[in-house]
Amino acid sequence: MVREISAGGVVIRKRDGTWWMAAIEPAGEPAKDGESGSGATRPKPKKSVLALPKGLVDPGEKPPATALREVREETGVIAEEIAKLADIKYVYTRSWGDHQRVFKIVSFYLMRYVSGRIDQIAAEMRVEVARARWIPLEEGAKLLAYKGEKQMAKRAHEYVLEHPEL
Repeated sequence: MVREISAGGVVIRKRDGTWWMAAIEPAGEPAKDGESGSGATRPKPKKSVLALPKGLVDPGEKPPATALREVREETGVIAEEIAKLADIKYVYTRSWGDHQRVFKIVSFYLMRYVSGRIDQIAAEMRVEVARARWIPLEEGAKLLAYKGEKQMAKRAHEYVLEHPEL
């Protein structure tokens, strides 16, 4: 079985007393549990799907660096790492190319917004990301499409409640 290691982030910012998180709408139909970093072109999804920014760890790259890079590439914002949230592990079958079964591990990090404008991304990223936007952190677990990512939003919300100094 093929193994893939990815990393992503839950980017948060507080505006007008409310915590917000960055989410993306993948441009193509996502694979199992929302991974869309294959580089393969797929048909447009029928309905809007919200996911977290994430992608494959490049050779020689550490997962936290991957998560920061993917956040910047897919959302247009620069963030800093606060804490590791958790790893999500699952198996999916590729719906493109070789149709192999893949064991996937995605490490997610809680991040704080530093700068940049949401959805101001490079034109070549539009193959992967239709749109990036801020959503209320409190609603993240309800609005995100995939079970593991819903859990990450819930953990991020719990973290900010437990750390009022943020």
